Amino acid sequence: MKKTIWIILFAVVLLIDLVSVYLNNESLPFVTKPLLMPLLATYLLQQTSSAMSSLKVWIFLALFFSWLGDIFLLFEDRGSNFFLFGLSAFLVAQVFYIVFFHNIRMREYIRGNALLLLFVIVYYSILISVLSPYLGNMRLPVRIYGVVLSFMLMLAMHTMLGKNKKAALWMMMGAILFVASDSLLAFNKFFSTFNYAGLIIMLTYGLAQLFITEGAVKYINLERSE
Repeated sequence: MKKTIWIILFAVVLLIDLVSVYLNNESLPFVTKPLLMPLLATYLLQQTSSAMSSLKVWIFLALFFSWLGDIFLLFEDRGSNFFLFGLSAFLVAQVFYIVFFHNIRMREYIRGNALLLLFVIVYYSILISVLSPYLGNMRLPVRIYGVVLSFMLMLAMHTMLGKNKKAALWMMMGAILFVASDSLLAFNKFFSTFNYAGLIIMLTYGLAQLFITEGAVKYINLERSE
């Protein structure tokens, strides 16, 4: 029951935020967006309260820095530095996700897969080649973030080679949605705007964080029961 309550609360807040984006309401996101990551963090801690695994620390920290990133981006139109601050916060969040997925890989002795590495290299190369002429003084920060984000995706996909396929599927889908959301955000901001951009970006981002957290909960709890 407690699990259902937190998921419902997250879904309701995300839905309200999406409606505010669709209606171009500039005030409501200042209430809804800062609530999303704390709800997921509470869900994570509540669902893994009896687990002593250090893995949940990395997810919690990733959610915390994502929360900081969300807040910084709320003020993006008030100064270009806020976008850079938000990007930096999300970069740190991706580093913590990387540590989380790397720990899973080490615990399960998952060997590196060259095809997965090739996939993210090709995707990153295509995206950056399209965006680079339009990035201006943000070229280096965006490239660095893209590398870190791509590495996170690669490690998330490696979890599918482990023992807990169900948890890994949630986490991999979340990582893919995260990359999709950030790629669309960069495309919309630097290359060309498109209809319903804010709505799609926020939806994929919210689902990404939810799926990664849900996968982490499933993995941590299975690890506890073994």
